[in-house]
Amino acid sequence: MNIAVIFIAALIPLMIGFIWYHPKVFGTTWMKATGMTEEDGKKANMALVFGLTYLLSLMLAFIFQTLVIHQTHVRSLFFLQPIHDPGTEAGALYKSIMDAYGNSYRTIKHGAFHGTIAGLFIALPLIAINALFERKGFKYIAVNSGYWILSFALMGAAVCAYL
Repeated sequence: MNIAVIFIAALIPLMIGFIWYHPKVFGTTWMKATGMTEEDGKKANMALVFGLTYLLSLMLAFIFQTLVIHQTHVRSLFFLQPIHDPGTEAGALYKSIMDAYGNSYRTIKHGAFHGTIAGLFIALPLIAINALFERKGFKYIAVNSGYWILSFALMGAAVCAYL
């Protein structure tokens, strides 16, 4: 397990955000949809914003392994069993399963698929629900959901293929 992948995957929302919310991409549309101005943006403590964004993205990247890697669920079948000792029945069974299927579906494509599904079925509904109560329009939902769907797809790809 390469834990550095989690720290790298957590950078993806920041990198995508720099492009996605640029004024020449969706930044102007987003600012109009939120009611923000450039002056409002200049008042923010961007070091704090980026720092907290990275911290929260670390949380997302960490949990993505359970969303995009099927093998993490095999471990849950052996909860509290001595799976790291192949001399035990549980350990031998776990080892045989992982030897046969440990690398199944561990690809960029598969991770991106699950990341996209997570974006569509987790991020989109959360953003849309908040937007409905905040009286935000379709553009707000589309811009923000699109950002998270793309970020989740890329995070899923990285975590699934390289963790």
